Amino acid sequence: MSDLEIRPLRAGETDLFLSYPHAPVPGVGMESRRSYAELAEANQYRPEWTWVALRDGAVVARCAFWGVPEETHPYSLDWLEPGHEPDRVEIGARMLRAALAELSAPDGGRPEYHLFLPPNWREDPVVAGAAHDRLEAAALAGYEPFIERFNYTWSADGDPAPRRSDRLVFEPVDDTEATGICLAVIDGSLDGYTRRDVARHGAAEAARIMVADLVEFPSPREWWRVARTPHGEPVGLIVPARNHTRAVVGYIAVLPEQRGKGYVDDLLAETTALLVEHGADAVGADTDLGNRPMAAAFVRAGYRNTAIRVVLQ
Repeated sequence: MSDLEIRPLRAGETDLFLSYPHAPVPGVGMESRRSYAELAEANQYRPEWTWVALRDGAVVARCAFWGVPEETHPYSLDWLEPGHEPDRVEIGARMLRAALAELSAPDGGRPEYHLFLPPNWREDPVVAGAAHDRLEAAALAGYEPFIERFNYTWSADGDPAPRRSDRLVFEPVDDTEATGICLAVIDGSLDGYTRRDVARHGAAEAARIMVADLVEFPSPREWWRVARTPHGEPVGLIVPARNHTRAVVGYIAVLPEQRGKGYVDDLLAETTALLVEHGADAVGADTDLGNRPMAAAFVRAGYRNTAIRVVLQ
């Protein structure tokens, strides 16, 4: 690999990145789902966060790290194409190691790798092969498996609208009550991020981190709601939100003492309805593969499993 040149883009080199000669593998990675140029224009991809491997002056591999426009460090790696060279896995790993040496946070934390794949990706040899190349390159660069998540989409065009609850009331919620609900639902959580934060910081700090992360959504904080019974008993929390791309189910939680009553369906229906009221014609959501109850709730509400997201840290 001594003939390789590996470097970030320089300002004005978007065309170099786009000169990569291979078509995306359908359904694999963000390279098959979004326009690099459009997100670069929005400052979500940046030259210094975008790397290429050149052989004889031609791009043979490329990757791009995504981030929030206002931030100084990228949030995730979501675009990785190691190419088609015989040594493509080694090229991809070398490119990632070079990029991570420059882009890791001051505390040593590196952007997660989010690999988006079709729901049945292991059953398609072409897709599975492309995924394997990416995952192996990431592993050689030091990434380790973390979780896999179902990605869901509800669309006003063809999916049935969930029926809004007639047995709960939804009211604005302040940070104190929201944090209290998050703390109450942590015990026994099936969410990988929550369990990681509890292991690292303890339950109280994990709840605080959860609320702080939810506040970062670029949608109004006023959309959040606490669900109550008609007698005023709290049932749970919903966070309808928008990320930088679309409307999303930011968070749903049912208090432990209220579980087993089907309230998750009421909370999901209200979340979807509120997002539609605020102009959404499609809503995204995700949950860990191990969280089968939440996955089943999405299906009952008319959400379709549109992708699997493999997360490495």
